[in-house]
Amino acid sequence: MLDYETLRLIWWALLGILLIGFAVTDGFDLGTAALLPFVGRTDDERRVAINTVGPVWEGNQVWFVLGGGAIFAAWPPLYAVAFSGFYLAMFLVLCALILRPVAFKFRSKVAHPTWRRTWDWALFVGGVVPALVFGVAFGNVLQGVPFRFDETLRMTYEGTLLGLLNPFALLCGLVSVAMLVMHGGAYLALKAGEPVASRAALFARRAALVTLVLFIVAGIWVAVGIDGYVVVGPLAHDGPSNPLMKHVVRASGAWMANYREQPWTVAAPLLVWAGTLGAAALLRAGRPGLAFPASGLALAGVIATAGLAVFPFLLPSSLAPDAGLTVWDASSSHLTLAIMLGATAVFLPIILAYTAWVYRVLRGRVTLAHVAGNPPGIY
Repeated sequence: MLDYETLRLIWWALLGILLIGFAVTDGFDLGTAALLPFVGRTDDERRVAINTVGPVWEGNQVWFVLGGGAIFAAWPPLYAVAFSGFYLAMFLVLCALILRPVAFKFRSKVAHPTWRRTWDWALFVGGVVPALVFGVAFGNVLQGVPFRFDETLRMTYEGTLLGLLNPFALLCGLVSVAMLVMHGGAYLALKAGEPVASRAALFARRAALVTLVLFIVAGIWVAVGIDGYVVVGPLAHDGPSNPLMKHVVRASGAWMANYREQPWTVAAPLLVWAGTLGAAALLRAGRPGLAFPASGLALAGVIATAGLAVFPFLLPSSLAPDAGLTVWDASSSHLTLAIMLGATAVFLPIILAYTAWVYRVLRGRVTLAHVAGNPPGIY
């Protein structure tokens, strides 16, 4: 059996992989929904966009469930603090996510333009709100979340929903929206017929450049305008999961320390540059088949950049820095992590193989002729 320190590191990496998997798969259908009112000027054109994601969006939710399940089982204190502290924000996300299947199912039931236009905007809200809230959550993690533990490890959260909507967090939210619009536009350019594909490619190119600019601004803000957190003194990597057994201080520019000490980590922000610029250039050259994976790499780079910056923290505390949750003091037991790793080794390849098979079966573009030849009761 692997030692406790190694298992904790593996589960930190798996958490990042699951978040990236969620962003890359569910991200393009969120981005497609956000672009729906703009890439489709007629009902049939909007049906083309909807039918590119209609058969796959439910399967993409598997990554969302896996991510939440992994946090619950591998990092229980993180689950308790995040889901309690961000309760209202999570409620907004759930409402928006619930709105999507309702809109998918109800839109095609009535042919009246007002009815369908209403559900198109419902899909737009269902795409933009989760993207914005996820980015806002990342922004607050980088600043520290106002929670603390008492001596019995009972958590107290002292933040508010409005407090989460601070300027830096909103900037991170805009980064998230822009990058998912880029990804959704690249997907539509690959999967939709004309004229939806050309319009989507144009929006995706603009969103790629906006993503890069906002990402740079956020990086500068983190470097010079936000205090990071540093563990002072020894912290046992194989010790008990008690976040109060360490001392943490705030320090200006601390979130840049990992990049200075481990130069290879700079690959993450460089991936954002390469992915966004590559996606924009490939879309301009009419190569959506390469632009889509390039935008996916940009998404992976954004998430990895944040994760590597705050390591070993999972969720720093702005209220009581010593209570911040790290990879080394917020995990489940050694045995639980080992059992979960065994289950993941069996089921994750099955999920990947099934997902690849589904996308192979559904390959090809959705065109105006396709939706015109199908009854409106489908989508």
